[in-house]
Amino acid sequence: MRVFIDAHDWITAYHLPPYAPELNPVEGIWPILRRTSQVNTAFTHLDHLIRRLRDGLRQIQYRSDIIDGCLTATGLTLTTPRLQPQ
Repeated sequence: MRVFIDAHDWITAYHLPPYAPELNPVEGIWPILRRTSQVNTAFTHLDHLIRRLRDGLRQIQYRSDIIDGCLTATGLTLTTPRLQPQ
C-alpha cells in the first residue's frame, strides 16, 4: 500500500488509530436516525427495520448540511473540493 500511495502524488494518507469512532463521520448519522426515522418504533420484522433505515438514510442523503455537520463534529476537514453533480 505504501508503494502505491508514494507512486500517486494525488493521494494523501492519514494513519488513524485502529479504533476511533470519534474520527468517523458516519458515527454521527446513527443518532440522527434514532431521533428521526427510528424514533418510537417497535419493529415488527427485519424488513420493517431495513425499510425505515433506508428511508431515513435517503432523507439524510440530500441534506449536505447534516453530512457536513457529521464531518465537522470529528474535527477533520475535506482537503479536496467536493465533486458537483453534472
